[in-house]
Amino acid sequence: MHEFFPLIVVGAVLGVLSMIFIAAYLSIRRQKEAIGFDRSMKDSEITRRLLAYAAPHWKSFALVLFVMLFSISYDIAAPILLGNIISLIERDFAIPELLKLISVYAGILVVSLVCSYIQAIVLQRTGQKIISRIREDLFAHIQSLSHEQLNEIPVGKLVTRVTNDTGSISMMFTNLIVNLIKNCFIIIGVLTAMLCLNYMLTLMVLCFVPFIVLFTVVFRKFSRRAYRRVKDGTTDINTFLSENLSGMKIIQSFHCENKKKQEFDRKNEALGRSKTGEMLVFSIFRPLVYMLYVSSVLCLLYLCGRGYINEISFLGQTVTSSILVTFYSYVNKFFNPIQSLAEQFNWLQSAYASAEKIFVIFDMKPTITDAPDAIDLEKIDGRIEFRDVWFAYKPDEWVLRGVSFTVNAGDTVAFVGATGSGKTTILSLLCRNYEIQRGQILIDGHDIRSIRIRSLRRHFGQMLQDVFLFSGTIRSNILLGAEGIDDEAVMQACRYVNASTFIDRLANGLDEEVRDRGNNFSAGQRQLLSFARTIVHKPSIMILDEATANIDTETEVLIQDSLDKMMHIGTMLMVAHRLSTIDSADKIIVLSHGVIVEEGSHDALMQLQGRYFELYQMQFERERLRAEPSARS
Repeated sequence: MHEFFPLIVVGAVLGVLSMIFIAAYLSIRRQKEAIGFDRSMKDSEITRRLLAYAAPHWKSFALVLFVMLFSISYDIAAPILLGNIISLIERDFAIPELLKLISVYAGILVVSLVCSYIQAIVLQRTGQKIISRIREDLFAHIQSLSHEQLNEIPVGKLVTRVTNDTGSISMMFTNLIVNLIKNCFIIIGVLTAMLCLNYMLTLMVLCFVPFIVLFTVVFRKFSRRAYRRVKDGTTDINTFLSENLSGMKIIQSFHCENKKKQEFDRKNEALGRSKTGEMLVFSIFRPLVYMLYVSSVLCLLYLCGRGYINEISFLGQTVTSSILVTFYSYVNKFFNPIQSLAEQFNWLQSAYASAEKIFVIFDMKPTITDAPDAIDLEKIDGRIEFRDVWFAYKPDEWVLRGVSFTVNAGDTVAFVGATGSGKTTILSLLCRNYEIQRGQILIDGHDIRSIRIRSLRRHFGQMLQDVFLFSGTIRSNILLGAEGIDDEAVMQACRYVNASTFIDRLANGLDEEVRDRGNNFSAGQRQLLSFARTIVHKPSIMILDEATANIDTETEVLIQDSLDKMMHIGTMLMVAHRLSTIDSADKIIVLSHGVIVEEGSHDALMQLQGRYFELYQMQFERERLRAEPSARS
């Protein structure tokens, strides 16, 4: 009985390891149920959607699989050749015969290396094409989302999805898929060769397979969860950085550096704990698989050394030193793919966790879409009508309550009222940035819901208080990708809105660099550039939302002159911070708590001495009080 003691010890060790692993699994499962996790996609769904991107490149993958068969030949043939060489050395041998075997061995090795190189090159090129397509589709989908949805999703989260997460699944197409198939072929080929060589030793090795399956299944559950935590932590910290780096001036102005540093430390520590959990899962799985490999080798050496195989083999199979070396090599090649599966599982779970995050974004359907019978409007006159419009950002919290008004084509209409009265909301609804709950909005008699969104917005030119300029040049910011507009047309628009007053003084003119968000230009200069950008695209309806707020007096004169010129281009809707800038408007609509309380020209509303008159007097008094200290000084 003592002769079987090593086998009993190995079996006991494996049994204890299995019990520990199962206990750990049940413990974490209970923890999961206690904490609660978001419902995740099934692996089969993620695989199906990822493979849909790979389908157009099936020829490249077929070539890789074809080449892979030649590289696998080395893994299958090498142990046999090595065993034959040892068998030849054991007995009297001729040098030419030995050289022949060595040459065949070297030839197979060279072919395998060449095939591996070709496989790597084709996979990298194909994988990058697939990832580029995913990034393009994801960015295009994000652009299609409604303003309401984009406001709810942190910018850092979207950046993480487009960059980090797509990068994580790159390894799946450039390495994982083919290598998983390759490892399966190797395992099948090695098992077949082992069975042909000595089926009893092969059955002994197969006794370890159930443990491998058990560890793999449990590892997959742990690793997927660990990677999901890492992805969430990465998204959280990227979102924090995106927001706080953009607002660093405010942080420094209010001396909040220490507080923000503490917040960052907490998020960084949380990400560190997630990373530690991820590494813990991985550090358990691979040693366990390696333990199985060592155990199988020990059993192989023990059984062959004691001669038990010869005693129980009724087919009279014998185990020579060459068979032992060959079988040892096969056992190594059998467990090597399984051990590499640990690393591949490592990347696979990372790719699946990232793909899950990406597909969540893909599954977000735009809340505002074109109707099936939506039409294109090549040209509009600019007549606008609101009919009993009700709107709320949140259910039952009405921002607009039964708003109705008409704007004739070519008129200039200004909206005034206290903060939160619904002025900016009206402009947003007109462009279908949000969808109304009740009522109807018409342009030239067409309900805006019957017009294609792209066609509708093409006729609008928006000039907002917070002007956004992209990194690039002045020219690129004015054109925004528009084709067929030459520099003369651009400069003509700049002269029309007085932007040429500072552009002409720049060393590079239209080629002057625009840094992040246009921070190398003043607020007034950025506003004039936004005016030029609007004019060069020739809109039929212009929207100005607090365009003259926070502008110095000198620049305000230029902007007001630009506004006076633009009023003659087409229909203009204005939300004015300074009421003195809307004196010449054709109609002024006064809002209060989402309801129109007054409308008419400036003179008519002043004579009425209602809400507009009060607002005008209050603002006039504030400006007078601010001017008095300056006059005394």
